[in-house]
Amino acid sequence: MRKTVIILLVCTLAVPGLLFAAGARETEVRNQLEIFSWWTAGGEAEGLDALFDIYSSLYPDVEVINATVAGGAGAQAKAVLATRMQGGNPPDSFQVHAGRGLVDTWVVANMMEPITFIYEEEGWLDAFPQGVIDMVSDEGEIYSVPANIHRSNVLWYNKPIFDQYGLSAPVTIEEFFDVAEELAHAGVTPLALGDVNTWEATHLLESVLLASLGPDAYAGLWDGATPWDGPEAKQALDVFVDILEYVNTDHAALTWDEAAQYVIDGRAAMTVMGDWAHGYFMAMEQEPGADYHWIASPGTEGTFMMLSDTFGLPKGAPHRSNAVNWLKVVGSVDGQDAFNPRKGSIPARTDTDRDKYDIYLQSAMTDFAQDTIVASVAHGAAASEAWATDINDVISMFVSNKNVDSAASSFARAAKDHLSR
Repeated sequence: MRKTVIILLVCTLAVPGLLFAAGARETEVRNQLEIFSWWTAGGEAEGLDALFDIYSSLYPDVEVINATVAGGAGAQAKAVLATRMQGGNPPDSFQVHAGRGLVDTWVVANMMEPITFIYEEEGWLDAFPQGVIDMVSDEGEIYSVPANIHRSNVLWYNKPIFDQYGLSAPVTIEEFFDVAEELAHAGVTPLALGDVNTWEATHLLESVLLASLGPDAYAGLWDGATPWDGPEAKQALDVFVDILEYVNTDHAALTWDEAAQYVIDGRAAMTVMGDWAHGYFMAMEQEPGADYHWIASPGTEGTFMMLSDTFGLPKGAPHRSNAVNWLKVVGSVDGQDAFNPRKGSIPARTDTDRDKYDIYLQSAMTDFAQDTIVASVAHGAAASEAWATDINDVISMFVSNKNVDSAASSFARAAKDHLSR
């Protein structure tokens, strides 16, 4: 029977040295594996436990330390991790979003060990799509293993409400406003938003930007080809302001899952959230296709805005060989098929067992295989952590004052600052 030690860290920034000093000395002599993440509840915790179960069955003598930090989208976890990494006390492996969040934050800082050798030894270069490999690579080396693929641009809706009013799910932005008007006239809040943590508003904005700009111009926001203060981007910001007229008035007091609960309860008809919302609906005993349904967020059909949770190998990992074996489990077919159905995500590999996935996840797998792929900014793929933080700061003010010109100028300044680094 495996032995798992769970460390739940919530308020650690004030005394990180005191918290970890004893643990650091202990790991020098004990056969351990410390995995750092922000997966603390629901399907995400169940998925992580499934990976631990596989690991412990293969390496029963290793003590698994589940070092989790609670908090939506990993904001608190990233702060604690930064303290540890900068203090020379890395975990054996940690959760990190693929893309700029990985490369700009950790690889460029020379804090990660390349793991191309694992891909070569395990035959993974043909198992993972090249586009996904590119998102975890820098200058010809690979630095992390994708555990999953999530989709950001999903509109979830209460099917009984849509049936009651004879409505069809809105495919375009124009259709969204038509549906929103009918719902508002009937006394139903059209769109649930919970942006108490700010990133949720950024999450909605990225879908609006994608819908208004299209995939190429959207991608241009992150390499300077599309100016944030240009007419196209400003038009998207105008659309975002118009959409805010149809959200719940208490959005600033809610989290994303509380907004999803509004859809379950019929207090709102729709919400735009990543497909971890599917896991939440399932946990609330909602039946997919009957109680709720989904569609690509309005105006984004044919485009899959992705993010990926990955694990890498930090330099100075206390138990390097154990960490390498962990990464092999994460990237294996068995690991992906054990983790993702519980997490509510799809596998990053292309050769897993489709029959193990439910109706929504199979639809996401189909779309991922055929749609245009773009990167999420709200979840660390399109921009660095520092740039995403600046975007969140701007969006927080923008949601409040709805000043398009001011927001566009602020977004443009942030882009200029980060692209010039």
